[in-house]
Amino acid sequence: MKRWLRMCLETQVSLPLFTVVLLAVVWATTLHFIDSEAAASRDMTAESASELIATYEAQVARSINGIEQTLKVLKYSAERLGARGALPELQANGLLPSGLVFVVSIVDAQGDTVASNPAARPINVARQDYFRFHQQNRSSYTFISQAMRDEANDDWHLHFTRRLDDKHGEFAGVVVVEVEPAYFTSGYERSRLGEQGMLGLVGDDGVVRALRLGDKQSFGQRVDLAALRSHSGTPVASSWDGVRRYTEVRQLGGLRLSAMVGLSEQEQTAGFAAQRRQLLWEAGVASAVLIILAALVWAWVWQGAKARRRVRRAQETYAAASESNMDAFFVLRALRNKDGVVVDFKFSAINSRAEQLTGHSRSELRAQTLCSWMPAARHNGMFEQLVGVTLHGGVHQEEGPNLVPQLRAEWLHWQVVGVEGGVVAIVRDITERKRAEERIYHMAHHDTLTGLPNRSLICDRLEQSLAHAERNKESVLVAFIDLDSFKLVNDTLGHNAGDELLKEVASRMVGCVRREDTVGRFGGDEFVLVLPHVNDNPQVLAPLLNKILESVVQPIVLEGQKMQVSCSIGVAVYPRDGRDTDTLMMHADAAMYRAKESGKNNCQFYTSEMNAGLEEKLALTEGLRKALEEQQLFLAYQPKIDLHSGSMFGVEALLRWQHPQRGLVSPAQFIPLAEENGLIIQIGEWVLREACRQARAWQDAGLPPLSVSVNVSARQFDDPRLVERVAAALAASGLDACWLELELTETMVMRNVQQSIAKMRELEAMGIALSIDDFGTGYSSLAALKSFPISRLKIDQSFVRDLCGSADDQAITCAIISLSHQLDMKVIAEGVETEQQRRFLHANGCDEVQGYLFSCPVPASEIAEMLEPVQ
Repeated sequence: MKRWLRMCLETQVSLPLFTVVLLAVVWATTLHFIDSEAAASRDMTAESASELIATYEAQVARSINGIEQTLKVLKYSAERLGARGALPELQANGLLPSGLVFVVSIVDAQGDTVASNPAARPINVARQDYFRFHQQNRSSYTFISQAMRDEANDDWHLHFTRRLDDKHGEFAGVVVVEVEPAYFTSGYERSRLGEQGMLGLVGDDGVVRALRLGDKQSFGQRVDLAALRSHSGTPVASSWDGVRRYTEVRQLGGLRLSAMVGLSEQEQTAGFAAQRRQLLWEAGVASAVLIILAALVWAWVWQGAKARRRVRRAQETYAAASESNMDAFFVLRALRNKDGVVVDFKFSAINSRAEQLTGHSRSELRAQTLCSWMPAARHNGMFEQLVGVTLHGGVHQEEGPNLVPQLRAEWLHWQVVGVEGGVVAIVRDITERKRAEERIYHMAHHDTLTGLPNRSLICDRLEQSLAHAERNKESVLVAFIDLDSFKLVNDTLGHNAGDELLKEVASRMVGCVRREDTVGRFGGDEFVLVLPHVNDNPQVLAPLLNKILESVVQPIVLEGQKMQVSCSIGVAVYPRDGRDTDTLMMHADAAMYRAKESGKNNCQFYTSEMNAGLEEKLALTEGLRKALEEQQLFLAYQPKIDLHSGSMFGVEALLRWQHPQRGLVSPAQFIPLAEENGLIIQIGEWVLREACRQARAWQDAGLPPLSVSVNVSARQFDDPRLVERVAAALAASGLDACWLELELTETMVMRNVQQSIAKMRELEAMGIALSIDDFGTGYSSLAALKSFPISRLKIDQSFVRDLCGSADDQAITCAIISLSHQLDMKVIAEGVETEQQRRFLHANGCDEVQGYLFSCPVPASEIAEMLEPVQ
């Protein structure tokens, strides 16, 4: 509060305040005078309107009284002398009004005009409001109509009428006096009403009988009389021209008419408006003069205060900035000897952060010099740097590990700025930033799951190893390691178990290699080894690689289950197999795939022949992408035979690829490629549509209906749109769902039993038959098997092949047949090629067979030929 009071007493503050007060007084006085004059002008205008309405009311009353007298004379004469004799008598006695202003007429009981003055064409007025009013009402009331014109008179007139009675008091007609509406507004005086004034007559029905606005005459408008009377003395905007007027309304005695007078607000207050502009101009000039004088005085005062305030603000800013800053501020004043040489520095000022960093208070530091508090400063170069900045100015800064035990930090950033008589040292603790940078660097170059170097760091270390090997004429081994059956762990135990497996395998690999070797995770279940400092014989590291194979294959307990995985290793050697990172990586990857193809759980060194295999694989993959577009794929159909009747009841659709250069490509070559590259979804949908179309085509050709079986791949089965695609294929072909069978592998449906059952239920609900293909090669549980909505089990051909010579295969086959029948399923054996196999299967209750004994897969056209003898 005292601070604000002190500020107000300063001249540079009080002068503007005083000026503002004077301006407020000037304008308050001016505006008050203007308001008083405005009120007086309004009162005067309202008073003028009251005077005018009184005058206008008297004028209108006299005019209407004259008209009523004429009506009475006409009525008396017409009732005494008759309609035709009244006007001549009145004319002879000079009792008729001037024909230039008034039109007098007498109408009989039928509405016909009997006589008029001036003479006019006789007309019938029986339909007019005034005639019907008098015809229906016995009264001596003078009816005043709205402005109207008729066939006898093209000009607009107001009709004043009275009733005529015969000697029996019955209706005998009316007498009429017509007068132009302008007759009642002819007394308009511009000197009093102005150019936008108003005179008018309004009926009680709210319809204007006569109206004059300046030079304009009109009639027929509607007016809200109650609203005008309620706003007496205040300006109201007129509905017909929008001009605001002070309006007064008076009811005329004994008549259903009101007189109306209006004065334009703009015209009546024109004098006041000019006076108001003059007053505002004078107040504005006075204010400008006052402001200019006050500004000149204030500018002179302000110059003196500004210098003082600048010094005070700088002091306050420094104090606030230094206290709130996270940096430590040390203001050091140079101490000189008698020769002017700087011999030490005195602590002049420090902030709170400096107290925290040093562990000493301000008073303790001010009582010491720099060198007495930090003796090492004279030997570590700090004192010389401070002296150099003091003498030569400028800014010196550096950052690094803290070498000063008196400061509590691991990393420091120094900035020394020269000032008059010394320096300001700004010290920042950057320990947390350095730790964060280390964490970010580690995260950017290491795998978050295993903590091993990631792809970026692996490549960086490999490049360093290659550069070192080139200088020292050494070799470097690059090993690509891929876990075998890792996907099975993820699918059966979940991703958490898979993560635990990856961490355990990574730990085992690290335990097998040398300190200078690098073990990194390349992504997914792929790892990379960089083994530098190898002599001319890379096979010396074969024991290390075998140690890794043996270590990885050791059992591990995951989610309470003992699991065992192996790995496949591919090795490329620098400089024999490549001289750059990309080439070595590519060749090690190719060697790893060769290890996979060689039965997994082994190590393969790269050879040039492996590239040919990769090129072959790439060429097949690219050709497969074009196969669908260029119609290189087609279906062959292998019959299925009922063992009991010997008849063909269905076929299995088998995919074939007729390559334009390679000829017929084996499905064993291209189907795994399609699975690997995701093309199997698109190809599988085509197979499904083509098989359904062909089955329907056979039926349309009049052949007996055949069930067509279509194999579903693992990727197809996992596709969320599988059911939708099957329904679309059936709809497009028009095939009934009961003639379509989908063959699912045992391993596929066991990966996620609940999800598999739900999807199979949807297919079953459509009427589609389901079968388990290659049964006996997987690991189905009986509990899961009985839950599957399947109608057929297919015995894998690996059991059928040695059926006649292997007691084990015979036992397994008999067990599958028995199990199928117990579960109310049919059983079919595939790969039947000999009569002995057929007899064994028939003797042991197998329901159906397929194989080369009956027919190899054939084109669709041959199936039709086979059906004839079967029928």
